[in-house]
Amino acid sequence: MTNFRNGLSFATALVFAVTFSVFTSSTAHSQELNCNVQVMAPRIANVEASVFEALEDGIREFMNGRRWTNDNFNFEERIECTMQINISNAISATQFSGSIQVQSNRPVYASDYNTPMLFVIDGDFEINWVNGTAINFNTGMHRDNLSSILAYYAYMILGMDYDSFGMEAGTEYYLKAQTIVANAQNASGKGWRASEGKQNRYWLVENMLSQTFRPLRYCMYNYHRKGMDLLYSDVETARLNIGDAIVEMRSTNRIRPASYNLQVFFLAKSDEIIKIFEPAPEPERVRLLPVLKQMDPGNIAKYDGALL
Repeated sequence: MTNFRNGLSFATALVFAVTFSVFTSSTAHSQELNCNVQVMAPRIANVEASVFEALEDGIREFMNGRRWTNDNFNFEERIECTMQINISNAISATQFSGSIQVQSNRPVYASDYNTPMLFVIDGDFEINWVNGTAINFNTGMHRDNLSSILAYYAYMILGMDYDSFGMEAGTEYYLKAQTIVANAQNASGKGWRASEGKQNRYWLVENMLSQTFRPLRYCMYNYHRKGMDLLYSDVETARLNIGDAIVEMRSTNRIRPASYNLQVFFLAKSDEIIKIFEPAPEPERVRLLPVLKQMDPGNIAKYDGALL
């Protein structure tokens, strides 16, 4: 039986939703991620460009060469994702800081469209890395910021992807990301601790595992499995299911308005939501518009322009 992510049949996804298992044939299997990596350091003059090229190669090998789950993925079933790292400061030849932008996509059933899943811009990218050294990760300890940050986002990508195919199926991977955070509490560098603000790695995974944010996780499943994957056969029902999934997140917004996780959701989804609902009948747009404006106030003008 083929991997649940290729969308060949609803039955395959249903099996996954019940068992949280992925089965493939006994032929060759691939790693889970197909991560495109770009490391940029346009303003760094005191470090050779080849150092950042080697770092880019090392990150790509780490993300794509490691098995992150116990499930089997065929080559064409890998999760498409990108990491764009901008080095803005080189304290020394081995100590760097900057930002990392992480994005992932998910295939939509019976189409060549990939729907955006995770879109995070993390400004707390602080690492020590010696040119030519391999990146190693140990799940039981914090070795260094570079390996922990990369592994953290690998598990967040997996968690969101699995959540979109099975109700709360990503829990295992969120728990692994949370363990990375716990192991890094005494690490140098920002982003790991609750006290450092509400928009960092700590809170992104902490929120995903909290009861308050269960409507967001329900939305991830209903929006994609009962919405996007149904667009090919029943546009009206699919659109209604997507609208319902978004509306149900209001309970989270009432408790935690402007939360980091809702911001991350709409950063990935706002343009897609507009494309889906711009041609919708007026009652659907009238119902959804105030909800979007309440939960995603940064895009009010965009929603008004498209959905009024």
